[in-house]
Amino acid sequence: MDVNQTKQEHLLALKVMRLTKPTLFTNLPVTCEDRDLPGDLFGQLMREDPSTIKGAEALMLGEMLTLPQNFGNIFLGETFSSYISVHNDSNQVVKDILVKADLQTSSQRLNLSASNSAVADLKPECCIDDVIHHEVKEIGTHILVCAVSYTTHYGEKLYFRKFFKFQVLKPLDVKTKFYNAETDEVFLEAQIQNITTSPMFMEKVSLEPSMMYNVTELNLVSSGDDGESTFGKMSYLQPMDTRQYLYCLKPKPEYAEKAGVIKGVTVIGKLDIVWKTNLGERGRLQTSQLQRMAPGYGDIRLSLEIIPDTVNLEEPFDIICKITNCSERTMDLVLEMCNTRSIHWCGVSGRQLGKLSPGALLSLPLTLLSSVQGLQSISGLRLTDTFLKRTYEYDDIAQVCVVCPYTTNEC
Repeated sequence: MDVNQTKQEHLLALKVMRLTKPTLFTNLPVTCEDRDLPGDLFGQLMREDPSTIKGAEALMLGEMLTLPQNFGNIFLGETFSSYISVHNDSNQVVKDILVKADLQTSSQRLNLSASNSAVADLKPECCIDDVIHHEVKEIGTHILVCAVSYTTHYGEKLYFRKFFKFQVLKPLDVKTKFYNAETDEVFLEAQIQNITTSPMFMEKVSLEPSMMYNVTELNLVSSGDDGESTFGKMSYLQPMDTRQYLYCLKPKPEYAEKAGVIKGVTVIGKLDIVWKTNLGERGRLQTSQLQRMAPGYGDIRLSLEIIPDTVNLEEPFDIICKITNCSERTMDLVLEMCNTRSIHWCGVSGRQLGKLSPGALLSLPLTLLSSVQGLQSISGLRLTDTFLKRTYEYDDIAQVCVVCPYTTNEC
């Protein structure tokens, strides 16, 4: 839409048109029953209409393409294309024609001209054509500024410009949730909603992790050698529909043992979303760096490295605990094992584990048994730092299924 009309008569005329793909022709079918007065007249007219689909004449969507009748909507991540034409409407030769196209956003001004050199001369009824492209990366008001400068046959230098304003809308609503596992794994749930008025084909939704993590996509169902998407082969997202994507991030081996480093990592990565609309128009959107709340491990962290899924009632079984010093000081640790109603520890309680430097870890094998069937919680471990006389208690460390080997009852 032109918002600035020039008052001076110029020798050159500037025309700007947005380049966009056509749409399928839409007609309004008029039908009636056979016993009505028109009879089969309306049906015959629709069958003879070249724009309708043969055999589906009552369908509003035709098989012909129509050119865009208005500027249309522009969404973030799409490519804005425009055709610029400067035509010599006069009967004299115009010299030194320079056409410049800038795009003004709320934060910057971009030069979109393909060439910044002037055209030597332009004869009557001739034109200069240019096509500009720009991937839209900001929402809000955009102004396309087209400026033309030239010199007349008599040496007079003239200049004019026109402004074309348009709005860039947000196509997707992206929400993220983080879940910190008992280990150093991080699970990311991304909720993506289509807030446009047309369906989208989701070509790719991937997570680009930060340098400290490796990512595993959990949106595939294993079927033979190839994994199939949980959303099916035709991954369409209808208007206002929402879809959830899940990813698992694990620390790289060189960072996994550095508890202090992983503890403070808040930057996880960014989402890369690619979609197609209408007749294959492609859009791409990358989020900013996603950040999570750093988990609070405290001064010392206790986690399980190995634990069986199922154990027998009143039979000892082994587990391996990992103790990590997350503080910035050396600790001298003592381990105490306290029995609960169902869990009984085997071994000496109150034994010295020795000194543990900052960021260091210790693998500790332990043996225990359960006197109660069912899903039991492993609890009752206590660590004491003799340097500062601080005690750390750990309950509900993990759960194990206890079965009786002489019956078929299982949890």
